[in-house]
Amino acid sequence: MAEPAQIPAWIALFMGLYALSASIGELLNPGTWQKMLEDFGANTGLSFLTGIVCIGLGGLIYLASPWNPDDWLAVLVTVMGAGMAAEGCVMLAFGERFYRFARALLGTFNKGWAWLSALLGVALIAVAILRL
Repeated sequence: MAEPAQIPAWIALFMGLYALSASIGELLNPGTWQKMLEDFGANTGLSFLTGIVCIGLGGLIYLASPWNPDDWLAVLVTVMGAGMAAEGCVMLAFGERFYRFARALLGTFNKGWAWLSALLGVALIAVAILRL
């Protein structure tokens, strides 16, 4: 079991792996993220389930990460967990409007968002490895 002080680093590692993997998927198969958002907007059940999963995972991350104002990574991970939970609430409350906004935000900048996600993933992985 991880030491309580290491929990933010472990969460950052797995979130970094997620961000990096998702970005590689988009870069290798351009348009995947756009299609995914279209699928969510068209499938109410999938949209609802995704909202529930975001709330659950975000809540778990928020609760699992010990709050330590002196540790910037612990604060970042806690805020990321709260953001995920809030995103899930927005998905459930606004559904199609949220996905329309997300598709507009993604726009034609798919490759740019994918590279930004890859950069974030590598940064989170590096910080985590340095902490573990």
